[in-house]
Amino acid sequence: MTGRICDAGWLSYGCVVADNGPVLEMTREEFEELVAEALDRIPPELTRLMDNVAVFVEDDPPSDDPELLGLYEGTPLTDRGEWYAGVLPDRITIYRNPTLRMCESREDVVAETEITVVHEIAHHFGIDDARLHALGYG
Repeated sequence: MTGRICDAGWLSYGCVVADNGPVLEMTREEFEELVAEALDRIPPELTRLMDNVAVFVEDDPPSDDPELLGLYEGTPLTDRGEWYAGVLPDRITIYRNPTLRMCESREDVVAETEITVVHEIAHHFGIDDARLHALGYG
């Protein structure tokens, strides 16, 4: 699955972001490509099950929670019923600047971006934070 990266602004779950000194430099385009690559690594058998969801990249999360890395907003697949029709797509937003602040190298950014993308897609499948933490994605 190739992700389409767009602009949006939304709220998210909380994450603790370490202060590693100077922020790692990476352009918006480079970061968007990392998100697209992380989406491409999702197994096809899972991407075929994803329904009515769009992925976005934003530079910064809301000012009241500046350390957020990602967000899922929508109705998880496990909660959808017959009533679910004609609704706007679920939204996954990945935040660039907090990710760059917490990482020390490009390799760290690649790894953290993949973890964040998987974390948010898991929410689309109805997997909660407690289960994600147990699986090592918390």
